Amino acid sequence: HYFIQSNLSKASIAGRLLCRALSAAKRLYPLKMDDLSTHIKNAEKTISQLTREITELENSVKVDPEIEKLETQNKKLKYQMLHLQRALEKERCNRMVSFPSYFSNKIKSVVSQLYPGVDVKIEVGPNNAKGKNGDYQCSSSFLLAKELGKSGQKSNPREIALQLSELIKDIKCVEKVEITGPGFLNFHLQPEFVSDQIQQILVNGVRAPPCGKKQRVFVDFSSPNIAKEMHVGHLRSTIIGDVISRLLEFMGHEVFRVNHLGDWGTQFGMLIAHLEDTFPNYITESPPIEDLQAFYKESKRRFDTEPDFKKRAYQRVVELQGGKKDILQGWQLICDISLAEFNKIYERLNIVLDPVGESFYQKKMETLVPELDAGGKLTLSEGCKLIFVEGEEVPLMIVKSDGGYTYDTSDLAAIHYRMVEREADWGVYVVDSGQSLHFSLLFAASRHIGIVKPEQKMTHVGFGVVLGEDRKKFKTRSGDTIKLKNLLDEGLERAEKKIRAKEEEKKSKGATTGLLSEEEIIACRDAVTYGCIKFADLSCTRTNDYVFSFDKMLDDKGKTAVYLLYALTRIRSIARTAGRSRESLLEHAKQCPIKLEHEAELKLAKTLLRFAEVIEEISETLQPHTLCNYLYEISTVFTYFYDNCYCIQKNRETGEIVNIHMDRLLLVEATAQVMEKCFDILGIKTVSRM
Repeated sequence: HYFIQSNLSKASIAGRLLCRALSAAKRLYPLKMDDLSTHIKNAEKTISQLTREITELENSVKVDPEIEKLETQNKKLKYQMLHLQRALEKERCNRMVSFPSYFSNKIKSVVSQLYPGVDVKIEVGPNNAKGKNGDYQCSSSFLLAKELGKSGQKSNPREIALQLSELIKDIKCVEKVEITGPGFLNFHLQPEFVSDQIQQILVNGVRAPPCGKKQRVFVDFSSPNIAKEMHVGHLRSTIIGDVISRLLEFMGHEVFRVNHLGDWGTQFGMLIAHLEDTFPNYITESPPIEDLQAFYKESKRRFDTEPDFKKRAYQRVVELQGGKKDILQGWQLICDISLAEFNKIYERLNIVLDPVGESFYQKKMETLVPELDAGGKLTLSEGCKLIFVEGEEVPLMIVKSDGGYTYDTSDLAAIHYRMVEREADWGVYVVDSGQSLHFSLLFAASRHIGIVKPEQKMTHVGFGVVLGEDRKKFKTRSGDTIKLKNLLDEGLERAEKKIRAKEEEKKSKGATTGLLSEEEIIACRDAVTYGCIKFADLSCTRTNDYVFSFDKMLDDKGKTAVYLLYALTRIRSIARTAGRSRESLLEHAKQCPIKLEHEAELKLAKTLLRFAEVIEEISETLQPHTLCNYLYEISTVFTYFYDNCYCIQKNRETGEIVNIHMDRLLLVEATAQVMEKCFDILGIKTVSRM
């Protein structure tokens, strides 16, 4: 466009010259024969002259250097776009198919063609009445009929379903699309496609479904208080937060695991004052504080009973906030001792966190609050500075009447840091449901003052409390809160006792092979203990309270970690019995296509392919129990498969292996891989023998 515009005058000259040539040609037509030769000569001269002028004109038209530069940049951008498209295509190939999303998108595309302007939610889900009615079902034809009826277009759901089925029947992964009842669309997966997808799992591994844009996510969980021991109340936040982090990391998001420690406040004044009295040389010698909880209780007793100590404690708070070097060193010492104890718990549970305490936000509050005040975001009421949000019953208190900040201020500063300074796309807070009103107000206020933009997400992942078997809050017999360390120790003791009893039972029956080594007993004990505690928590709907019972957790029947871990070890043992390593099976899968024909084979394979849709669902709901249910479903369907399809055929008399069904053995390997990935996302370690 720029080229034509800049050379418009020259283009006009060329146009006029062409018109002159046309006029000359037209003048030739009425001439007599005797004058024709003369006029031909004149016309040739004219044409020759015009040719020279056009050539000169073409030579005089030069491309602007800026245009050449833009054309070069354009070529580079096209080249980069091509590579990006190839990378995106590769990324899509590296993802597993979520069939509900895949079918929904296909139907949406068809609906937009058939019914422009009609907007309804298209949902496809697994067909609960599986078998003859197909693998997936869509009931959106009913919603479409209702929406069309509003605009005067009468149509029944079955007619709509017929129209949709005609346009989507050729989808490559579908064997057939049929309509049942008054208008249900049913999708039957192609057996060949199912077999191919199982082969893809073996060749490329268990992969996540497509997740769209990669997001930066802050997951805030665990959050114990410095100078206090972690107790059972921290258990659910720590376990659920870790699973959510693992899930989002698996999906491909950038996840920051934040441990919002309670490491600031007036309690540190009394702790530092007591530290000075108990270990006066703490500046030069590291004090041997073995029980920080007892140290805290003693400082609290003195704070409540000794007026002079209380006065000195308040003075230490002022000095701490003022940044006095010796006082800061004492505070850091207490924090380091606490963190070392916390990390022992996290290491046992195989959980990684980045500690970022309330102290980190002190300076940020001092900057943020004046900015909000200057911007007219704060309302002065009875000496306090508040944020009022329409629709919320109470305001957010930012500054107290004495000029001090509150937990609301600290939480708001944390959101500002994560969503504004670090430009997060999503903030996730894993805190008990008792704090739901606080987070509702906090998130609403953050949006009201512009800290959180409309496109950014804020989610409070609430959960119920842990109950004892008496269905009351889980406490010791004396009524004290149960320390998390003691709870884990008891679990280890119970698990090891049960494992050793099983081993002794095998020995008493004359077993000499198949016994666990001492190293395997310890590995099994740890996997069972921590796996059982995690699975018991995660397998129930997180918003519900749940009863903590070691007896139920360690049961080897039903939906427990023990049963599922044992099921996986049995599945793994099949390949060992066949004398096939995992490497040899994967190599075979790369070279030979898998053929699944038996109904039990296809049922298991289709169950494994549901992995992507399960992960997709949990990434939206943040409900880990869905993954626990799916893991149990796999083990149940596998049992059905194993009962109906032999993988290894042996001579009944000699026990010698006479035939190995490789396709089924590969399906067994795919089952193991999917189960392993489920356990990995749940943060549960597996064992090879159990």
